[in-house]
Amino acid sequence: MRFGFSKDSGAIKITRRTFLIGGASLAVAACNSETMDSWTAYAPVSGAIDPKFRRRRVRYESREKPGTIIVDTSERFLYVVEPGGMATRYGVGVGRAGFSWSGRAHVGRKAKWPTWTPPPRMIARQPELRKYAGGMPGGPNNPLGARALYLYKGGRDTLYRLHGTNQPSSIGRAMSSGCIRMMNGDVEHLYERTPIGAKVVVKA
Repeated sequence: MRFGFSKDSGAIKITRRTFLIGGASLAVAACNSETMDSWTAYAPVSGAIDPKFRRRRVRYESREKPGTIIVDTSERFLYVVEPGGMATRYGVGVGRAGFSWSGRAHVGRKAKWPTWTPPPRMIARQPELRKYAGGMPGGPNNPLGARALYLYKGGRDTLYRLHGTNQPSSIGRAMSSGCIRMMNGDVEHLYERTPIGAKVVVKA
């Protein structure tokens, strides 16, 4: 592609036509180089949830050590304890009636764009999910969203996760089968700051 330039008093100026052509080329390049992470931005879906569930730093007194993740299922918030009586707070979706849970665990594994495998009991309730018995690859239609943190207890997988979602409107609501859902942008943020072994406390 040839780019035209005009000269004025010895300075080189990009013409309007060149700017438009170049801008279009950059846009095409950006689309071609786009990764899955680039469409998990927080802003495009922020209007889908109550503003109070957006991520923010808040005052939060806790006896737990910094780095501990505390999920308050009744309030629909997840906190990451920080020094000085502070925490980062995220809005979450929680388990619906009959599927909620509470207790202590730790992050035993993490995954980007995780595969979702419905458990046998879920397939029994929803036979149409049998086609995913071998796993649904990660992607925009995967119910685990952009990231997943797998909760373990006593060295065993609890089958509960902190994960993203392809249903942002579920944040702040009780709709899941027990897992804790987060906005994709939020679970990415949590994923990067949470090490394997981090303590997780889920309050009823």
